[in-house]
Amino acid sequence: MRFGMVIDMKRCFGCRACVAACKTENMVQSGNYWNFVLEYEQGKYPNVRRIFTPMNCMHCENPPCMKACPEKAISKNEYGVVLINYDRCKGRKYCIAACPYGVIHFIDKEKTFYEKEKIPCENLPAEALHALHRKKPGIAEKCTLCWHRVEKALKEGKRPGGDYDTSPACIKVCPGNARYFGDIDDPHSEVSKLIAEKRAIQLNREHGTRPQVYYII
Repeated sequence: MRFGMVIDMKRCFGCRACVAACKTENMVQSGNYWNFVLEYEQGKYPNVRRIFTPMNCMHCENPPCMKACPEKAISKNEYGVVLINYDRCKGRKYCIAACPYGVIHFIDKEKTFYEKEKIPCENLPAEALHALHRKKPGIAEKCTLCWHRVEKALKEGKRPGGDYDTSPACIKVCPGNARYFGDIDDPHSEVSKLIAEKRAIQLNREHGTRPQVYYII
């Protein structure tokens, strides 16, 4: 079992609901984005259209960030999810430089939503948080495919990707149904069928990273 994602760029209209859901679910501090949307225009006036490309960690089969980290703080679990161990990370930023997708971010200092006061979730004690949410200044951070949700689903014997609670937060909030999540090793899964039938592509394949996030263009 290996988890991945398919993003249908034809269905994305840049609303950024995925961005908001990700920041809320993972308590990503102000200024950083585990999930963001690139946009550009294609064509010449009057035949112009706007293209939106949602971006998050590609959870590469051959992750250059993991090889670049001198502290061995980045690992890939048995389900193909690439994760950062915040306790091992020393903030050297080699992973950020190594990532060809620009999806790893650095926490330089604590930033709150409001300048002079914290909102309730920012006041939660560390022991109340999942290990992947116990972030601190001086470390790198990135998308985890909402591993805390997926891990819980697996422990409860549920199929990850089946509903909102077992999927990454960005998946089910998308009003355009542009995002899909599931087991890319299962040829009968929705993501595998989309990859095969829609000829989904991987970004920057020339780097040999073999991303587990695919795009329908």
